[in-house]
Amino acid sequence: MPPLKYPRWALALLATAQLIIALDATIIFVALHDMGRALEINAQQLQWVVSAYTVAFGGSLLLGGRAADLIGRRRFYRLGMLLFALASLLGALAPNATLLIIARAAQGIGAALLFPATLALINTLYAEGPVRNRALAIWSMASAVGLALGTLLGGVLTQAFGWPAVLAVIVPLATTCAVAAGAWLPADGPRAQGRSFDLAGCITVTAGGSLLVTTLVQGPEWGWTAPATLGCLLLSVLLLVAFVQIEQRSRDPLMQFALLRLPGLRAALGLTFAFMSSYGVQYYFMALYFQDGYGWSPLQAGLAFLPATAVCTVGIQLAEWTLQRWSARKVLVIGQLAGAIGIAWVAATLPHGANFWPLLPGVVVLSIGQGMTWTSMWIVAGQGVPSAQQGVASGMAATAQQIGGALGLAVLVMVANADAGTAGSPSALAGLVRAEYGAAHPAGDDAQLHPRDERHAA
Repeated sequence: MPPLKYPRWALALLATAQLIIALDATIIFVALHDMGRALEINAQQLQWVVSAYTVAFGGSLLLGGRAADLIGRRRFYRLGMLLFALASLLGALAPNATLLIIARAAQGIGAALLFPATLALINTLYAEGPVRNRALAIWSMASAVGLALGTLLGGVLTQAFGWPAVLAVIVPLATTCAVAAGAWLPADGPRAQGRSFDLAGCITVTAGGSLLVTTLVQGPEWGWTAPATLGCLLLSVLLLVAFVQIEQRSRDPLMQFALLRLPGLRAALGLTFAFMSSYGVQYYFMALYFQDGYGWSPLQAGLAFLPATAVCTVGIQLAEWTLQRWSARKVLVIGQLAGAIGIAWVAATLPHGANFWPLLPGVVVLSIGQGMTWTSMWIVAGQGVPSAQQGVASGMAATAQQIGGALGLAVLVMVANADAGTAGSPSALAGLVRAEYGAAHPAGDDAQLHPRDERHAA
């Protein structure tokens, strides 16, 4: 790939891509209440407004990573941005739940094209070590800001202009990035010759991954022992087993299983799964709790997440500083422990009155842990991966992340329903946040880098 002519502007574009992906995952949360009333959407359809993005994103990531490696990462950056813009426009104009859910799924596909291309560009354009760590810290900061800013911006836009604004705001931003990428990102080289998409592998892993995430999302509604749930789960497993068999026999496989021998990538798969199943679902439940339990307006609920945005960026900067002095294992364990303590504080405080200030210490500690963990796990994911495989490796780690988010959401919705019958009730949401503490941080024990792997991956 040609050298960077505009390294700062290139990094700004890559960080903005991550901002959009993260923003789009949470900006919808505060608007769900108004969206449901305006379009007469029931509770299950509302969950699908959120989950359609996750299903399409998680199911298409490996395909997106492979395509970026073969066809070109700048090409797929621009394609992903344009698809994001078109899908966001469709969603903003949607007159019913069906079109809105389709638009959200299209946004997820755009994210699946964009995410691995973006991360692969960082891992190939910036040399491994302090330079790449700095680039990943800025990229991570954009993601953390997007996750937290989404709820704030969603509240402001919903209250000022109505729920369509939370989708329409993405259109000019994504379009601008797609155009600017032609000038500020280095041109892709010639397309890889003699390599194929591995069509059979693409079909089986995309179908199997999407069906697995769908099963996890629908499980609480259908019932975990219902024939539909068990049938979908069985079919998804069969498709994924078929994918493994196809890859083992393919001359040019979609996923190089040899990558799993890399200790950093193995650890990253567990870390991204654990991260999204805990941190990734907290905004959904807290946004609903603030409105349904506390009776806050969308703007008030959005403003409640502003401290998290600021503090999370501090956590990311702290991770960059500590990674120069400590191993990734130590930084990850500290980040996960901080997150567990913060979640415990929020869980204990949330049900006791509609006052944000008692929650603030927990939010601060939680957000520091979130920032430290997010940066460190993506640094670990890219270490030691060959340049030609960076897209697929990024797709693998991000797939684990999305499956973790879907499973975390499904389990916590099930806990809520068992606790109080409806996921929107105050007591149910308090139970969900408490359950989050129990489910939150296996990475601190099981998914962390083991001491014997540390010197290779950290």
